[in-house]
Amino acid sequence: MKIPEGVSVQVGDGVVTVKGPKATLERKFDSKTVGVSTEGTEASVTLKKKDTRKNRSVVNSIEAHLKNMFEGSTGEFSKKLQIVYAHFPASIELKGSVVLIKNFLGEKVSRRANVIGSTKVVASGAEIIVSGHDKEAVGQTACNIVRATHIRHKDVRVFQDGIYYAEQ
Repeated sequence: MKIPEGVSVQVGDGVVTVKGPKATLERKFDSKTVGVSTEGTEASVTLKKKDTRKNRSVVNSIEAHLKNMFEGSTGEFSKKLQIVYAHFPASIELKGSVVLIKNFLGEKVSRRANVIGSTKVVASGAEIIVSGHDKEAVGQTACNIVRATHIRHKDVRVFQDGIYYAEQ
């Protein structure tokens, strides 16, 4: 695969480091199964073990991670979330690497969601924007926030309060 301009790739002992103009991303991989190498402006992922369906899927996964790292080192990923409530107005507070969801369904104890890595969470009104350079960290942080408002032991057709994805 082609390495974009302004991006450098370093392959170490089971670790790939991608440096771009906006971010430096790092990813570990199983060096016994796959080998990552760079030649000029090309990066390649090769299989070191027997060619099976499972091992080929590992190679494809590493290639997909590299493409996401190339894109993240030059730009940013973001997800939009929407706070929906009918009964009690919920609010969001950011404390370090934790998002606190207050007054959800009238609960006195705030629900918590972890922020992964260097992901930024911005809350304004009923809209939450999760952004960052690492695609996995952004997706996992957004998922943590959505899952924190999962309603249990109530009829979900009536209690539709929660935080939902507005845009991907």
